[in-house]
Parts: sequence; C-alpha cells; structure tokens
Amino acid sequence: MNPREFDPLRLDVAAFAKADGRLDGHWPVAEFGRLAASAAAGAELPGEVRWAARGEARAVRGDAPQVWLHLTASTHVPLQCQRCLEPVGVAVEVKRSFRFVHGEDDAAALDAESDDDVLALTRALDLRELLEDELLLALPLVPRHAVCPVPLAPPASADAGEPEEAAPHPFASLAALKRPRLN
Repeated sequence: MNPREFDPLRLDVAAFAKADGRLDGHWPVAEFGRLAASAAAGAELPGEVRWAARGEARAVRGDAPQVWLHLTASTHVPLQCQRCLEPVGVAVEVKRSFRFVHGEDDAAALDAESDDDVLALTRALDLRELLEDELLLALPLVPRHAVCPVPLAPPASADAGEPEEAAPHPFASLAALKRPRLN
C-alpha cells in the first residue's frame, strides 16, 4: 500500500494525523508576504524557510483520538536594529504543537481553559499560512545588534559644546507666592 500524499497548501489535518503523516521542505521567504514585508527596507531577503510537520492521533480513554499537528520551522530575517537603524539578521525558530477540535466554539472554549494551542479542524489547512503566523509571532519585538556596527550618534546635548544653563527649579515660582506682600 502506498503512503497517502498530502498537500501542505491544502492539508486535511484529520487524515494527516490518522496516518501519522510527516511532511518537510523549504519555501522561499518571498512566498511569505507578511514575513517578507517585516524585513528591513532595502535588505536582501534570505533564501528560504525550512519546515517540518508531523501529524498525531493521540489516544484518549473513552473518547475519540485527539488530532494533533506538530510544526517546526526556521529561517533568518533581516530586521531593522532599533538602536542604529541598520539591518540585523535575526534567526527565527518555531516549534509548536496544535490540537484540533471540531468547531470554532469548542476551540475557543478549550483554548481559554487549556495551556494547549487549540484550533478548529478544517478540511483544507494552508500550512504555509499557519507557519507564517507562527514565524511572525516569533520575531523579536525590539530587534537590535549585540554591538552595533555603526557608531551611535551622541545625544543632542553633547553636540552643543557649550555648558547647559541650569534649568530653573520647577517650584521656584511657588516660592514667590509664599513671601509676604508689602502694601
């Protein structure tokens, strides 16, 4: 018997899990539109996103087996360093497991009460779209170099070269109100 062929762009997750399916491959980063758009302006996109998927039908006593999908992915994305504003290559890795249930309501209820990531079961899951979502969530909020290659600009006050005048005390005007007035 030939193993069933599964299409990662239209994946039947229930059948994939039941067959203990395995898929892996690589896609160009350019095919991940939102991920490519998050790259630093003018930076060259890296070659590809390497990924792997494994389905699992986890036995549960007294109930139907649970449908699970395990994903891993890795790539490099050139983001803009928030200190020097130059591109910084960031390694992005994802290792996630998802439990699939029938219906959006069940997924929302289980997701709220469980530590597991729960999604609604569909007949045709776009694995590339799910991977892109997870890669975007794995990006750092504030990307930066460990040591910036470009010297940082000095603070504006250091450029003046003249000593700063002492700023008036914020409560100095209140002191004038406390003095007795002479009529």
